[in-house]
Amino acid sequence: MNVDYSLGEVQKVARLATKAINSDIILLSGEVGVGKTTLIKEILRTLKVNDNVNSPTFSIINEYITRDKKIIYHIDLYRIKTIDELHSIGFFEYLDSKNLCFIEWGDIIEEILKVDYNKFLIVKNQNFRSIKMIK
Repeated sequence: MNVDYSLGEVQKVARLATKAINSDIILLSGEVGVGKTTLIKEILRTLKVNDNVNSPTFSIINEYITRDKKIIYHIDLYRIKTIDELHSIGFFEYLDSKNLCFIEWGDIIEEILKVDYNKFLIVKNQNFRSIKMIK
């Protein structure tokens, strides 16, 4: 998947990304303000999450439940500085849960992941974004 889109097309991109996902662990990468959280919000709507989806920048992990009672985790690793911090919050247990885990700033754990995952890279250009599924 490799798509250029405007912010008005985020719903369409969310549907395409949702169809492309084939792992429980989804990493999203891109610079600050590129739209990682916005895309995850739309993907969670596509997956029938009714709750108000917020950025987990300060809470680090938000949990959501779909209409059919599936659990989805939205994790933001921006403030994490060491692997020890991940252990102290039980991060790896979330990955082992078999629930969907959307992880912003996932690049910092990519080298230590021992499981399959999908990775999306979002790049901001002047009037549009590009999203590419790397893995």
